[in-house]
Amino acid sequence: MFDPSSQPVLELRGVSKRFGAVQALTNVDLDVHASEVVALVGDNGAGKSTLVKTISGVNQADEGEIVWQGDAVSIKGPHDAQKLGIATVYQDLALADNLDVVGNLFLGNEIRSAGILDEIAMEGRSRELLLTLSIRIPSVRIPVASLSGGQRQTVAIARSLIGEPRVVLLDEPTAALGVEQTAQVLDLVERLRDRGLGVILISHNMEDVMAVADTVAVLRLGRNNGVFERRRTNQEEIISAITGATDNAVTRRAARHAEGQQ
Repeated sequence: MFDPSSQPVLELRGVSKRFGAVQALTNVDLDVHASEVVALVGDNGAGKSTLVKTISGVNQADEGEIVWQGDAVSIKGPHDAQKLGIATVYQDLALADNLDVVGNLFLGNEIRSAGILDEIAMEGRSRELLLTLSIRIPSVRIPVASLSGGQRQTVAIARSLIGEPRVVLLDEPTAALGVEQTAQVLDLVERLRDRGLGVILISHNMEDVMAVADTVAVLRLGRNNGVFERRRTNQEEIISAITGATDNAVTRRAARHAEGQQ
């Protein structure tokens, strides 16, 4: 269970990033604890993707500090992030449609015995991992191309756990999914938290955020604009932080609906 008094697994302190004349991030702070889901929200261009790529090693911060389990670290590439224990599942999933579930789970991390692929070991571990995460797939030998969107997303998330990370970044994991498929993915996010992982969830869907997040961190124009404990906030407060105003189209629409129901 998330303990806010514990030392964060991952800390960002004053992280800034510039691309030419564009200041993408300015003095951003972020804490992620074990067994915590941190929803990272913000409008388009708020800096969410840049921050994710900085944590995952795709970009390097120009200023600031990344602290991992209490120690300042240097993440110069994706391999450094993975070695620390940071896994990232991007929106495009990067699954190989022509491979089956086992092939995708171990792509790049194949188990070999005497130089030969150990298909039996990989299949056994695949079944064990999917069972542990309560992921329902017709068969671990079914081509990924034949799976539903929700199943593909859960396979991509399961693949990120092969290296036994401490923190998992999920970039819009429910985008373009139906109601039932979204529920499957959100259930899996909760199971990651139950396994003691820190989860950073990037999402535009406030219902998803309010359903699974412990903490909601808002970025606006590349800066921190509020950190909220989900149990003590509401969608209107978060949207106000995202837009930078208490009066916006979303809150006005909510007010009209509330008046109509009276």
